[in-house]
Amino acid sequence: MKIFLIGFMGSGKTKIGEKLAKKLDFRFIDLDVYIENKFDKSIIEIFRRNGELEFRNMEKNSLDEILNLENVVVATGGGTACFHDNIEQMNRTGITIYIKTNPGILFSRLTKSKTSRPLIQNKSEKDLTKYISDTLKIREVYYAKAKICLDGKNVKIPELVSQIIRFV
Repeated sequence: MKIFLIGFMGSGKTKIGEKLAKKLDFRFIDLDVYIENKFDKSIIEIFRRNGELEFRNMEKNSLDEILNLENVVVATGGGTACFHDNIEQMNRTGITIYIKTNPGILFSRLTKSKTSRPLIQNKSEKDLTKYISDTLKIREVYYAKAKICLDGKNVKIPELVSQIIRFV
């Protein structure tokens, strides 16, 4: 079984994924960390040197490798589901779970981690608010294709993990 957690950056996919994998006794893979290890570069460095388009190709190739694994929980990057045929591939080979998080919570979380996220690294608070709102509208179309949608608002991680376990 493969479980893919999708959603906007800052929605909690990694933290949820780590706890879920532990409960299920599955391997946990953070797709961004997988890419960093595979290419021996940070995501920021990849964006800086190669640009977003090349990053998305590297991401696609890495996801394709992971699709061959079993008993894994994968925390995808915020944009993974929105490029190439990634959402269709994840739906075909596993269970996709969208962790839906509102823009206010995302803003609060992302202002604390801007320096490690290349797409928002140099944004002012005003620009970050607009980026979240605009990008979420575009990406929601892809996120909505997930097999399961969970509302991450005001829900603790152990609760979300329990909800996911009931679905799988």
